[in-house]
Amino acid sequence: MTSPAIPRTVARIAGLLLLAAAASAGAQEVPRVRLLATGGTISNRQGGRLTHEELIRSMPGIEKYARAESEQFANVASSQLTLEQWLQLARRVNDLFASERDLAGIVVTSGTDTLEETAYFLNLTVRDERPVVVVGSMRNPSTLGYEGAANLLEAFRVAADPDSRGKGVLVVLNDEINAAREVTKTDALRLHTFQTRGYGVLGVVDADRVAYYRNPVKRGSGRTEFDVSAVSVLPRVDVIMVYQGASGDLIKAAVDAGAKGIVIASAGAGATSGTQQEGIRYAAEKGVFVVIGTRTGSGRIPVRRGGGGGPPPTTERAVTQSTASENPVDGQSEQPADPAAEQRRRFMLGAEDLAPVKARILLMLALTKTSDPAEIQRMFLEY
Repeated sequence: MTSPAIPRTVARIAGLLLLAAAASAGAQEVPRVRLLATGGTISNRQGGRLTHEELIRSMPGIEKYARAESEQFANVASSQLTLEQWLQLARRVNDLFASERDLAGIVVTSGTDTLEETAYFLNLTVRDERPVVVVGSMRNPSTLGYEGAANLLEAFRVAADPDSRGKGVLVVLNDEINAAREVTKTDALRLHTFQTRGYGVLGVVDADRVAYYRNPVKRGSGRTEFDVSAVSVLPRVDVIMVYQGASGDLIKAAVDAGAKGIVIASAGAGATSGTQQEGIRYAAEKGVFVVIGTRTGSGRIPVRRGGGGGPPPTTERAVTQSTASENPVDGQSEQPADPAAEQRRRFMLGAEDLAPVKARILLMLALTKTSDPAEIQRMFLEY
């Protein structure tokens, strides 16, 4: 006679097998996310930098949110990444998305000093709507209070979240999600350094879920027209700041050294100083694009629909009287007096609300596609 305990044992084993199968199926449903580690403070411990494998191991509980994979792209400070490495990184991200359709998203570690620049470059060059999340830390792994592992785990959660699709490249630190185009490092040391002045965060990463509150409206990854697959060198574009009594010689020197574009970090809403207007005229007359931004940290420098013109004069005399006459406010009929003035008008553009370092990136990429001032000014409106 069969013991009553045997059927119960068989049933228990069968139940355990079903639970194991269900757990296995659940594990397979966790999104797959790839880490591309480039270095930065998040890796920079005493005695040597953390590798991509060590970064993955620093995140307890990652298996609940994502199947984490990783590779080492570089392991340097963010300011040591070259423009050639930017191009390689963008191509690597695009190749991964093209070849691995089941990849939910990509996380990129970066040093925070130039993180916003790397993130915006990827925002303009990644040709897929799946999320790319750039992350770093303000404290290194050898420091009390190191927040890198928490930031990295949150970045993986954001990259794995379906709601992150179509939002462009994202920056995640300190429990907050910001858009690569808008975010700025605002403090040299504090943990809350990355902020989006004027517009606010896209969302937050809390214990229960990733929560979004708004969407970016500018074009970015997945909707970009920039293709760097065949670009080997980015055109030289320099940033020059306005300060009291500044000389235009620096602008002329940049032009003579081969710059194809100059971004002016102007005072206020377009003001220059010293002899900078002479340098700007010199650049524009030689066919070098001059994009006017602002050093203030927020605010717009209006662009000209149709191309050229630069910012309108302001009460602080953004331009000299002669240049102002060449750049009438939209809707007026005043015309440039001579071909040289027309050349200057066409090659002076407005940066909209882009920070000067980001205006530089957009201008570099724009120049890989066109030398038409109207087309480049359109890009500053759309991106």
